[in-house]
Amino acid sequence: MEMALYILSILKHNIGIVLSWGFHNPVPVENGLRFNVQGFNHTGKVEILYDEGWDMFSVRILNSDGSLKEEQEGIYIDGLVECVDRLVEWCPNYEERVRGAYNL
Repeated sequence: MEMALYILSILKHNIGIVLSWGFHNPVPVENGLRFNVQGFNHTGKVEILYDEGWDMFSVRILNSDGSLKEEQEGIYIDGLVECVDRLVEWCPNYEERVRGAYNL
């Protein structure tokens, strides 16, 4: 539970980006946090797990059945939000997709 709260505190430092993912339903998991997203690249579950031995994080993108879709390992704390954003939300035509999604 303590690591889940720590990861939440990291995410809150970039709350605008995190909210753009459609972040919801955070749940503590062993050594990490699982939550749901609704991004342009991925809609479903994301896990952030802490590796104490390396003092780094792993970001896991999960399929709807819970199986592993993609994983990025060796993420430092200062690159955590950027890594999740790249996997969940960012796409080459991001600005265009945002304008279209929100009729801007």
